[in-house]
Amino acid sequence: MISLGRCLTLLGCVFAFSAFAGDAGVRPGAEALRNWPQWRGPLANGVAPLADPPIHWSETNNVRWRISLPGKGHSSPIVFGDSVYVLAAVPVGEAQKPVHDDAPGVHDSVPVTHRHQFVALAISRRDGSVSWKKVLREEWPHEGGHVTGSLASSSPVTDGEQLYVFLGSRGLYCLDLKGDLKWSKDLGRMRTLHAHGEGSSPVLHGDTLIVCWDQEGDSFLYAFDKRTGKQLWKVPRDEKTAWSTPLVIEHEGKPQIIVSATKRVRGYDLGTGAQLWECAGLTDNVVSSPVYTDGVVIAGNSYYSQAMLAIRLAGAKGNITGTTNVLWKLNRMTPYVSSPLLYDNTLYFLRHNQNVLSRLEPLTGKPRDGALRLEGINDFIFASPVGAAGRIYVTGRDGVTVVLRHDSKNAMLAVNKLEDSFSASPALVDRELYLRGERFLYCIAE
Repeated sequence: MISLGRCLTLLGCVFAFSAFAGDAGVRPGAEALRNWPQWRGPLANGVAPLADPPIHWSETNNVRWRISLPGKGHSSPIVFGDSVYVLAAVPVGEAQKPVHDDAPGVHDSVPVTHRHQFVALAISRRDGSVSWKKVLREEWPHEGGHVTGSLASSSPVTDGEQLYVFLGSRGLYCLDLKGDLKWSKDLGRMRTLHAHGEGSSPVLHGDTLIVCWDQEGDSFLYAFDKRTGKQLWKVPRDEKTAWSTPLVIEHEGKPQIIVSATKRVRGYDLGTGAQLWECAGLTDNVVSSPVYTDGVVIAGNSYYSQAMLAIRLAGAKGNITGTTNVLWKLNRMTPYVSSPLLYDNTLYFLRHNQNVLSRLEPLTGKPRDGALRLEGINDFIFASPVGAAGRIYVTGRDGVTVVLRHDSKNAMLAVNKLEDSFSASPALVDRELYLRGERFLYCIAE
């Protein structure tokens, strides 16, 4: 199994940012769109509409700076204002014999041999210097992980005033942008399938912070007041471990939370947590996050089998499995760890973890020509594709990023190589691209 452990209010001075994707009824203003404040960017669909990053780079070309990061983390970077924010799990002390009080996992598992500090860092966009580093928790992790995973795989989110960090079993935290802790919550100990790690990221909408807790025990969806940490509601979920990040959208003027998981894709009322609808059709071990456009949610995954669903929200109520609310289905070429890129009127996604890119019309499921093989990438792809300035960027674990034109033909523009391994998804801001590797954080800029 491959888990997401590999891989995933006020913006500016005056803009109240809501985390939702695509044409969700209300769109962030220009200041919001200049940042990359959450997992999958300002629109939660992988697109940076105002960015224009480089097309070509290498270790000796168009790298503004490269810095070593402490420890390890597949948490994708987020960017706001003058800072990049990343998370990491840093081993401390002497190595010890592995001990787990939960299952140590199965295939491709690795034991934990050190205590770890779980840290958040703010890094200057200008020169890569560390503005601050905050140790949020130090402990011996109760589970191991996957050989390709990390103990810090959830991405933070910011509203431009506070930074919100969800570390699963290590807690939920709110810091100001100077690194001072404002509040924290301990939600208990998560037990993941095969002990392969945790990874769902927190989501903001207005004053509400959403956290999904899908595991091998009792699963829940939580809502917290972002300012105080007060729990607003908590609803049980009949689900097992999943790594997908929730998506908050606005449909017919009302916000709802979309969560992809093995048994059902579900929609919840943001204000109360009441379940609005559910739809079966995905498969085991859901990692990929959903996207939204024009009243339609698209969710997909791949493990034992492959599946993707397009769900029309108009009239969706109760169990809509097999009804006309399901606009189309797909049972091949669907993504596993990476999430789809929804760019204008095209849905892009990777086959499982491979270098094969599919292109569909999101509202009909009709293919846009055939699938493309991304020549140059020769390893698994865990990072999600991103888009900006009429281009698509896809990064593999072998350090290669392929750049394609975002048009009807998707011609290849560049194949760029860095000497690191990448599982985290890129962040795109202004004329910069940020890549977080196993060893380094890169600022790619001309």
